Amino acid sequence: MKFQTEKGMIGISSDVFTNITGAAATNCYGVKGMAIRSTTDGLVHLLRRESMAKGVKVVYNEDGTISLELHIIVENGVNLKAVSRSIMSEVRYNVSRQTGVEVKSVDVYVDFMVVG
Repeated sequence: MKFQTEKGMIGISSDVFTNITGAAATNCYGVKGMAIRSTTDGLVHLLRRESMAKGVKVVYNEDGTISLELHIIVENGVNLKAVSRSIMSEVRYNVSRQTGVEVKSVDVYVDFMVVG
């Protein structure tokens, strides 16, 4: 995504959005981490801290906003609706505050629930 200012051009890569999103989501209560579904075995895998951006998909909208899709793993016994709302709020706030880009939507997919 690129912005033209009076002082020049500013470019923000997808990696910036995915890293901010992954960090905001994993800091929420009840979230064990970001998830990715393996194409080889079809299983859901918990991503390490340094590769958690793989659990985030960024879509650039024509109106200059972005839409985010997150795949997460949560702890057993948490209220999924409450955790998802918390993630949506945190991600939208952090991405907008740190990049200045409006977040149109945040879709949260709970791929797995971990016991313990």
